[in-house]
Amino acid sequence: MEYELGIIGAGNMAEAIVRGVIQGGVIAPAKMVAADVSPQRRELFANQLGIKAVEKPADAARGAKIVLLSVKPYQMGEVLGEIRPSLRPDSLVVSIAAGIGSGAIEKHLGNGSWRVVRSMPNTPMLVGEGMVAIAAGKWATPEDMATARRLFETAASVVEVKEEQMDAVTAVSGSGPAYFYYLVEQMTEAGVRLGLSTKDAELMARKTALGAAKLLVNSTDSPRELRRKVTTPGGTTAAAIDYMESHQMGQIVMDALSAAAQRSREMGK
Repeated sequence: MEYELGIIGAGNMAEAIVRGVIQGGVIAPAKMVAADVSPQRRELFANQLGIKAVEKPADAARGAKIVLLSVKPYQMGEVLGEIRPSLRPDSLVVSIAAGIGSGAIEKHLGNGSWRVVRSMPNTPMLVGEGMVAIAAGKWATPEDMATARRLFETAASVVEVKEEQMDAVTAVSGSGPAYFYYLVEQMTEAGVRLGLSTKDAELMARKTALGAAKLLVNSTDSPRELRRKVTTPGGTTAAAIDYMESHQMGQIVMDALSAAAQRSREMGK
């Protein structure tokens, strides 16, 4: 049977992408097939999403016009070798694996002008607020980029970048939600140490983060200007910001993101 989309790896990110695709009317569930080694994930895709679910990656790749590679980076070589005989020569391959370049995918697939689009989504796609960057491989066409964009844009904002920028994308938006959660985690812990209950401290941190994020998205002010408006000279916020700056908070963030980008480069080797 011919499918519009074959999903290799039916994890949380693939689920987020597929839910957006279905809700946006981009591809009907009957035109998709998903492969995963986990019976639980196959059951979810079949029962909740109405998508045919199989165990072997080759069975999901066979006959698919678009193949979404959503496996872990360390699994990529093995999976590509397994699906290669089943791929249509004209299949579009879209990868969401961190650190794995389109050239490496093309090389693993062997002879042929394989059309590959590399992407880096993030987990807020699960709530329709994702950020995705896409980059064209050697043989990917503008039409292929438009197709990849349609897969993501129902649950995310999508930007096109050069492939050499993908490590920076991984550091900023791919891994970015974790930095945000880490800050909320630390704010909660600080609140508890300052005398609040865990429940109240976590609620305050969560709602403050949500409100600040919404204001940031909806305001025409820059993050710097929004921060300035909260920071009264000599006040409580100024005391906190001054402490952060005196302890090189900005440099810590820069170094942390540089470490993430470096790890992304290492994973691609």
